[in-house]
Amino acid sequence: MTVFFIGAGPGDPELITVKGQRLIRSCPVIIYAGSLVPMAVLEGHQALQVVNSAQLHLEQIIALMKSAHEQGQDVARVHSGDPSLYGAIGEQIRHLRELNIPFEIIPGVTATAACAALLGVELTLPDISQSVILTRYADKTSMPAGEELASLAQHRATMAIHLGVNNLHKIVAELVPHYGADCPIAVVHRASWPDQDWVVGTLADIEEKVQAKGFRRTALILVGQVLASDSFAESSLYRAGHAHVFRP
Repeated sequence: MTVFFIGAGPGDPELITVKGQRLIRSCPVIIYAGSLVPMAVLEGHQALQVVNSAQLHLEQIIALMKSAHEQGQDVARVHSGDPSLYGAIGEQIRHLRELNIPFEIIPGVTATAACAALLGVELTLPDISQSVILTRYADKTSMPAGEELASLAQHRATMAIHLGVNNLHKIVAELVPHYGADCPIAVVHRASWPDQDWVVGTLADIEEKVQAKGFRRTALILVGQVLASDSFAESSLYRAGHAHVFRP
């Protein structure tokens, strides 16, 4: 018996991996994060038990996994996006290890990747940014020392900020000294869902644009020059005259 932590992707049910879909359709027990995982992701399942974890606390979730283990049943634990990013699987894994219950993580498409696809941009451009910082805004949960937004902003790398749209004013104030008021920024609401929406602007005008849209939750903030730059060098990989092992 194994607990499979499955990344369902950002919302579009077609953005789940083949492996993730196969396991959902074969596991006799499914525990899914119903607040962010659409029911369409579970289509075709043959499970004996399907539970929405949005209504449960951690101990209840672990109890379900333990019960399945005792009955020799595999569990599909379905999370949104990629479960290793803000998926709260670490605390579940800690309990499973204490109980000697095997587990496996099945990666998923991240919200950041879905937003880049929607905006039609590459997040890493030569000479512009070769790093992507995935972080969150410190609201109810504090950030470790050195990971405050202002500290990360000093790198001027492409940044994806989760759980911050309700504190956009504070975020902009922390970013402007490092990125500049004219730096491009996008706020994407429910990327890949049928009701997806987004706005693109600069740090100077993004607050007004987001307010007009009325975004309040389930939005990702992307900031960086890659969002609006055409002045970057071509990659060495495909440059004529650049030799490598596959193109002598």
